[in-house]
Amino acid sequence: MTGLAIIGIAAAAVVLLLVIVILKSITLIGPAQVGLVNKRFARKRLGDDDPVAFHGEAGYQSQLLMPGLRFKIWPVFSVSRFPWVQVPAGEIGVVVAQVGGALPIGAKSAVYKPEFGNFADIESFVVNGGQKGVQRPVLPPGTLLPIHPVGFMVLTPHNIYGQPISTDLSVAARRNQLNATSFGLDPAQLQVVVIAPQGEQDVIGIVTALEGEPLDRGDIASRLGGFADVADMEEAGAADAEIIEILLGNKNGDHNNYQDFQRFLDAGGRIGLQHDPLLYG
Repeated sequence: MTGLAIIGIAAAAVVLLLVIVILKSITLIGPAQVGLVNKRFARKRLGDDDPVAFHGEAGYQSQLLMPGLRFKIWPVFSVSRFPWVQVPAGEIGVVVAQVGGALPIGAKSAVYKPEFGNFADIESFVVNGGQKGVQRPVLPPGTLLPIHPVGFMVLTPHNIYGQPISTDLSVAARRNQLNATSFGLDPAQLQVVVIAPQGEQDVIGIVTALEGEPLDRGDIASRLGGFADVADMEEAGAADAEIIEILLGNKNGDHNNYQDFQRFLDAGGRIGLQHDPLLYG
């Protein structure tokens, strides 16, 4: 074989290799998808408790690829496609963070800050002190968001969005057995609560909080602010009718009818049975 023939074969091999690299480096992200980038090689490595890279370490990258044709050089990077989180009408989405700091001992849910927004910005969540675990706000019906699939999981009655990092949940996901019950939830709990008459019978909703400071000794239900306002009215000589009106009223506007759990706790909400019921709606 002549030298020119060998050079030609080598050149063809190089061209073929370049074509393969280019083709494998191009990913088409659909209109309702995000691209999760996995960096296979890097000098820096993630810590054992960090599933997402923010500074170019090897592993899943914090920056997602948005819809369109995207280029990430193979084999340094690989790209996996995930659907946007979509919460249908009549349902809610419970957010579970897999990044952030640890929950305080005894806490069941993570403190929410306005900087977290709707959890679509993973870097803002981590930088501003987000905590791992169940988040206090839920995603309302009609939500459509590009949420990081490793940073967060979102639970709806019929779908689980995201990629679990714990061993048990990962095994269930591979077996297509991952659902709301895997997180200790009944799918019915992820439906919008509707308070409506049942036939000719009027109905109200009695609320029990599962997290918060304990009730004061002797109390059987939590009332925001306790009964200090009632005591002040009695001391001021207010009429019984005025006091009864205050007691029969409610403070549901302070926490949007228990839909803003962080505001409920910030306003002094306690664990257990609640004084203020939910009315029609």
